[in-house]
Amino acid sequence: QVQLVESGGGLVQAGGSLRLSCAASGRTLSNYAMGWFRQAPGKEREFVAAISRSGGRLYHADSVEGRFTISRDNAKNTVYLQMNSLSPEDTAVYYCAAATSSGSYLYYTGSGSYNYWGQGTQVTVSS
Repeated sequence: QVQLVESGGGLVQAGGSLRLSCAASGRTLSNYAMGWFRQAPGKEREFVAAISRSGGRLYHADSVEGRFTISRDNAKNTVYLQMNSLSPEDTAVYYCAAATSSGSYLYYTGSGSYNYWGQGTQVTVSS
């Protein structure tokens, strides 16, 4: 069992930046591929970014490509999401998730692939 706790959300003006963190406990994070998802009011949860166990492979949704960057520090058991050039359309609750992975270079974009989820952190971007 792994527990995930997100932090770093808040209110920011359009064009600003935030860095979200996802701290894991209970298990070594290097055993898991990690992902970030978000859910805006009235919308379904959507994929944002994913990273392999080793950190060697990354993937970002088209909607955030070039603005957001996922990274991880396995020594700190933490995954990050650096968000730049934020727009009101990025307003959502952001969730990190962990997926049991047999391959150190695999990542996953589907929410069904993830076994553990954090409670979420609110990001609000004002215009």
